[in-house]
Amino acid sequence: MIKYDLRCAKGHSFESWFQSSSAYESQRKRKLVSCPSCGCDKVEKAIMAPRLAGTRKRGRASVPDDAPATPAATGETASGTLMMAQERELRTKLKELRDYVAEHADNVGEKFPSEARKMHYGDIAQRPIYGETSVDEAKSLVEEGIEVLPLPVLPEDRN
Repeated sequence: MIKYDLRCAKGHSFESWFQSSSAYESQRKRKLVSCPSCGCDKVEKAIMAPRLAGTRKRGRASVPDDAPATPAATGETASGTLMMAQERELRTKLKELRDYVAEHADNVGEKFPSEARKMHYGDIAQRPIYGETSVDEAKSLVEEGIEVLPLPVLPEDRN
């Protein structure tokens, strides 16, 4: 196995292991080597310090030359970093949605099903509301033609 320091066309540096130099070239030409940060498949070897192998023979794992490149392990994988960034963005958007609802609607708490029914059947004036209800009660509201939408519960809400 050989480890290469690689750099994509967008300037990201990363490491990856290959069975051999020819395996790297073959995978690169077939666009199987891509940057874990941005997905760019225009990848070249970066300048790296030579590493001298010992003279003792060691057992080597059999890895086919066509096996896709595997980025070297780091404290945090690039795909994990990307997922974390996407998760943070999603949480931010969900929090913005909840904040908007809280700012523009009345929190009727556990009275939500009865208040929603009263508005639906014209007993009280319609207004934006939010509150709490059970799954069964929410299903009943939907069956009556009353539109309801659950607000997301974020991990920080459980603390």
